[in-house]
Amino acid sequence: MTTADAALFLRVAVDAALAGAQVAKGYFSAHGAEAAGVRIENKSRNDLVSIADRESEAAIIATIRAEFPDHLIVAEESGLIGAHHEVSWIIDPLDGTTNFLQGLPIWCVSVACVAGDDLLAGVVFDPMSNDLFAAARGLGATRNGEEIFVSTKSRLDDAFLATGFPFRANAALDVFLDAFRSIFPEVRGIRRCGAAALDLAHVAAGVYDAFFEFRLSPWDVAAGALIVREAGGVVSDLDGGTDYLSSGNIVAGTPGIQLKLLGLLRKVASQGLLDELVPLD
Repeated sequence: MTTADAALFLRVAVDAALAGAQVAKGYFSAHGAEAAGVRIENKSRNDLVSIADRESEAAIIATIRAEFPDHLIVAEESGLIGAHHEVSWIIDPLDGTTNFLQGLPIWCVSVACVAGDDLLAGVVFDPMSNDLFAAARGLGATRNGEEIFVSTKSRLDDAFLATGFPFRANAALDVFLDAFRSIFPEVRGIRRCGAAALDLAHVAAGVYDAFFEFRLSPWDVAAGALIVREAGGVVSDLDGGTDYLSSGNIVAGTPGIQLKLLGLLRKVASQGLLDELVPLD
């Protein structure tokens, strides 16, 4: 794929994310979804979905299909759509659904375009702050059109981190708590906001210096991972490899801090250990 291809995919990803966000935002209420009459369903324990997720996803898919009717789409709510194709789209129509449904304005829409395992374009849009984070392979990363870079920090004791609880992987909770316990005294602060794609975008913009989480889904990390990489950051799995899309174990940050954070994590966690505790489907 050429740089021109990546730029085209990015344009469509931006249009799709904006279309989905417009729909989802129409359902958001600071008083919470139930007070606003939005129906909530349980996909599994603590994993919720609503009409906002479904209609946002439909708008995103329609936008992509209008440009690329034969591309494969991997969507959180709809699963695989279309036949196998060299290019596919990985969609999270509403990352941070629990926040959204509670009336907490920390959520986003995430759209990524990939060829195999090669990330080509990614967009994370925060409708509540109107922040659009975007990247295309080889073209850098932007926030509202302005180029962004990861922070210049390299000292762990000065690092401001983000993480997320492995709520879909309870068997990994003890490992996560061991990791948190080893990292917490070594850094300046750790936050858990509940929207992984947005956390990664904030790493790219230098708000956070690093992010780690276990057993996420591809749509949680695909767009954000590319944005971090194009902003000069490093992204890996728990073994320092590139298997974060399929494993869902991700460590992202500035080059110096990501390496130090990975060193702490590897004392208590690994790809193999997570596979034993929480086998992939």
